[in-house]
Amino acid sequence: MSLIANHPPTAELQALDAAHHMHPFTANAALAEKGARVIVRAEGVRLTDSDGVELLDGMSGLWCVNIGYGRAELADAAARQMRELPYYNAFFQTSHVPAISLAAKLAELAPGDLNHVFFASGGSEANDTNIRMVRHYWARKGQPEKRVIIARRNAYHGSSMGSASLGGMAAMHAQGGLPIPDIEHIAQPNWFAEGGDMTPEEFGIACARELEARIAELGAHRVAAFIAEPVQGAGGVIVPPESYWPEIKRICAAHDILLIADEVITGFGRTGHWFGSQSYGIQPHIMTIAKGLSSGYAPIGGSIVCDEVAEVIGGDEFNHGYTYSGHPVAAAVALENLRILQEEGVVERVRTHTAPYLAQVWAGLTDHPLVGEAVQRGLMASIALTPDKARRAAFAAEPGTVGLICRERCFANNLVMRHVGDRMVIAPPLVISTSDLDVLIARARVALDETLEIATREGLMRAAA
Repeated sequence: MSLIANHPPTAELQALDAAHHMHPFTANAALAEKGARVIVRAEGVRLTDSDGVELLDGMSGLWCVNIGYGRAELADAAARQMRELPYYNAFFQTSHVPAISLAAKLAELAPGDLNHVFFASGGSEANDTNIRMVRHYWARKGQPEKRVIIARRNAYHGSSMGSASLGGMAAMHAQGGLPIPDIEHIAQPNWFAEGGDMTPEEFGIACARELEARIAELGAHRVAAFIAEPVQGAGGVIVPPESYWPEIKRICAAHDILLIADEVITGFGRTGHWFGSQSYGIQPHIMTIAKGLSSGYAPIGGSIVCDEVAEVIGGDEFNHGYTYSGHPVAAAVALENLRILQEEGVVERVRTHTAPYLAQVWAGLTDHPLVGEAVQRGLMASIALTPDKARRAAFAAEPGTVGLICRERCFANNLVMRHVGDRMVIAPPLVISTSDLDVLIARARVALDETLEIATREGLMRAAA
């Protein structure tokens, strides 16, 4: 504790960071010149940096700190487990109590026949597992040619070779030889940017039917699975039209395609249900989990697998696994996190109280001149910035230019809010109060005002042709 309480001066920390720490998704040379903001402690929904400035965390860290910061119960659970059994693996026909207990708890919480868990250290690893698992599943069923996995453009499923290939982000595919073979992508259900003259209802169906068209093009005998987030998170909190998921379900069933719901962001209360799949009436064959599983207090993820897939996979040796699959300390922390979510009624409170309040105050942002759309599901929400609301137009400037300005103005006003292109997104801790949501909205409005002023001054309020 003393190392944090009596840390070196900010400039010294920034210099050390620049000299030795390579940040993810960052131009490190540019950051070295600017200097990283150093976070030293956190409590509830607030962060404190090395200069003593307090910020409201509108992003739950990285979509993950569902129960908020500073819950000593999770630290105590980790310490107890470290003293009793700090590590053992699940290879060589062994197991341990935390992994057994957590797998059973997840089977209890997950919908339908999702009764089996393959653990990983995070969402990227879990989605790599899913690639291996669905291909081995079909091979075991005598259909080894059924290997293609269809995903969506602008989706995020992780940053490893396999998971980044599943994701549909062009900037990621431009580096490192991605995607790997037999991964295909179709349109995202982003009505604001891509819906044209269609109603949201029409667009949702048309977007879903791109899946059916791609299956027909490839041949159903080659398509193993479709993977999607119930609500796209890192893609910009893209809430699909209500017509979208029923049509996706129909198509997967009609063509014997496994459905993988990536619940890394939407799981564990984010949408007001334990899983986003429940919010949309989806019954997937596999769910990817991570982030909110431990509220970010320990690295853990996994794949929750339905009975039929698990039975087929279990009939043979599945040559796959990780050193830290079901790590006992991470599993113990996750169990304590789930206990808090359940016993304190956090998920139910999001559904009946906090999310309805957010829906009301978030929708009010559409009166701002920059805001063309405000969408929300549970405690995740986004606004689309536009120079022309009537046409739902993109900016003439490089995508993300205005969004980055807005993000910087949010930070300057002590609000952590993320930009994805020219969409601003939030996913605050699930324990946030309505009064803190009011603070979030007030700071967001100030940041929007300042962004509009800067964008106008710099000639950025022009629509793309």
